[in-house]
Amino acid sequence: MCFVKTFAVVVLLLMAGCQDNMNPSGEDKRPPVQTGIIGNQVGQIAPDFTAESTINSAHTLSSEWQTHDAVVLYFTMWCPICDEHMSHLRATYLSNYPNVQFLLVDYVNGSVSSARSAQLASGYGAMTVLVDIDKTIERLYDGTMGTTIVVDSGGIVRMNQSYSDGSKLGQVLGELP
Repeated sequence: MCFVKTFAVVVLLLMAGCQDNMNPSGEDKRPPVQTGIIGNQVGQIAPDFTAESTINSAHTLSSEWQTHDAVVLYFTMWCPICDEHMSHLRATYLSNYPNVQFLLVDYVNGSVSSARSAQLASGYGAMTVLVDIDKTIERLYDGTMGTTIVVDSGGIVRMNQSYSDGSKLGQVLGELP
């Protein structure tokens, strides 16, 4: 009985610390995104970068978006959740959007050879994997496990969020001109 009372007191104290968060307004209090500048938010100009792939070829983002309808960056750690996302991405979107460049971003392995090993061991040998050795892409896009970025052919960020179930990616790709 003493445990229940103690637990109830702790819960009440924790709830009291929430104050106005107990009744959220639903209002988006994030600052508005400033379009027309370089940034990683939807509507901004995508930051450019060049990265080495696991087959030792350099890829520059601006070159990719100029030759495709869009570029999709998916940040992977090669974990089971990433595998589920990437399997869904490969099965659902790759063949349906042949003019979109899909690039996996390995931001956890510190070398091209270890990233290539993870890529092959995970069964993604046919996909292009960029190796973010110095964390440039991760910093530019605030990318972590499952972050999915879509950059259109004009260099504008159209999506920057977690892959989740892939429905947002499908919506964004479907709205491309």
